[in-house]
Amino acid sequence: MFTDHSHNRRHLLKLGGGIGMLGLAQLLSAEETGPAPSALTYGPHFAPKAKRVIHLFMNGGPFQGDLFDPKPALEKYAGERPEGADLVTERPTGGLLPSPFKFQPRGESGVPVSELLPQLGQCIDDICVLRSMHADNPNHGPALLQMNNGTIVPTRPSMGAWFLYGLGTENPDLPGYVVLCPGRPVRFSILWNSAFLPSSFQGTYINHSKIDPATMIPHLTNSTWDAQTQRRQLDLLQQLNSVHLETRTETSSLDARSQAIETAYRMQFRGSEAFDVNRETKATREAYGTGHFANGCLLARRLVERGVRFVQVYYGNGQPWDTHSKHNETVPNLCKDIDRPIAALLTDLKQRGLLEDTLVVWGGEFGRTPTSENGNGRDHNHHGFTMWLAGGGVKGGMTYGETDEFGFKATVNKVHVHDLHATILHLLGLDHEQLTFRHAGRDYRLTDVYGQVVHEIIA
Repeated sequence: MFTDHSHNRRHLLKLGGGIGMLGLAQLLSAEETGPAPSALTYGPHFAPKAKRVIHLFMNGGPFQGDLFDPKPALEKYAGERPEGADLVTERPTGGLLPSPFKFQPRGESGVPVSELLPQLGQCIDDICVLRSMHADNPNHGPALLQMNNGTIVPTRPSMGAWFLYGLGTENPDLPGYVVLCPGRPVRFSILWNSAFLPSSFQGTYINHSKIDPATMIPHLTNSTWDAQTQRRQLDLLQQLNSVHLETRTETSSLDARSQAIETAYRMQFRGSEAFDVNRETKATREAYGTGHFANGCLLARRLVERGVRFVQVYYGNGQPWDTHSKHNETVPNLCKDIDRPIAALLTDLKQRGLLEDTLVVWGGEFGRTPTSENGNGRDHNHHGFTMWLAGGGVKGGMTYGETDEFGFKATVNKVHVHDLHATILHLLGLDHEQLTFRHAGRDYRLTDVYGQVVHEIIA
């Protein structure tokens, strides 16, 4: 049928200018897409408690003592720098800086939550607060990489890529791994890359500050060709690719691109519906509120209920939680932006029966110091910080671990980033020590050679 391959290629390229799915495929392949289930994926090692993950990422690092880890000793020793408050961080800091925000017990569990998060406090019985997180580096770049990729080395796959490698996606019509981040954060794209894993496991970046799916996702619609014509063109392209593959041994890149084109074709029809928050009821839209983060939380719910395996929702573009100055003035506005949408997301997931097998993860790349910087700010703190998990087989209404009396360093039941990743994989039915990929002469994994599952928080 294809004796003159060059003629067919020229014909296809001539048509290509009007093929929206090829532009969309380029977005999905070059800017990352998740695969349909394939022989490349492992499948769970044991029965999973969670099927999907929503990661709410507070880029910049929230201060644990403002939100979920009250420290009255900060008031008692305000301005002083007692022993235990002199740990090395990225920048020099001064004396202890009290948090002006009040805590009170919330829910039946009585877990203390800050007054800055009144609506989220109503959901605390579904939340497990990890007060003893710690990481390896106080600089944004390495810490972002470790939280998202498991290591400070910028050549390793992101955790979302590992999730897809392990499990594939439940919906071949949509990417399996979606990253919702406003603006155009090119320098962050390494945080959702696939590195040496097949490129089809990378995350699909979506600028969700745009509400209309057609502007949110470039090339989503095709104004030139109907679906039947596009299908014929796609079949021709895949046949040409098959001929090309017959003479090749290394085919992962072309396989990934072919899969991206298939996903792009289907996304023209499913994507318009899945990414359109205007299809929600007025009551639901009002429950989540407005703003990019509210829309991101609502989109996350829409995507996971349609089979997307992993959704990351970034708060802001840059490091909005990086409060080196005017900390107390900035944090209330940040919390106001996240409180309502996250509470609505947890409530919505629970009402729809999705929370029990959807794991929600909240946190930044590290925390902030209880000591002051510039008199009214806080520096980065990787020695001890707070994250929380909800749903997906996690015990709710509890705290795990402790920091010292000032909230500077994890001291009891310490949870390293590797332990967090091991636990998330365990909840997804994956053994972090067995989920490996052979590269450059050794087996790699998300947790490198570390990590212990925190069984105490698993229901």
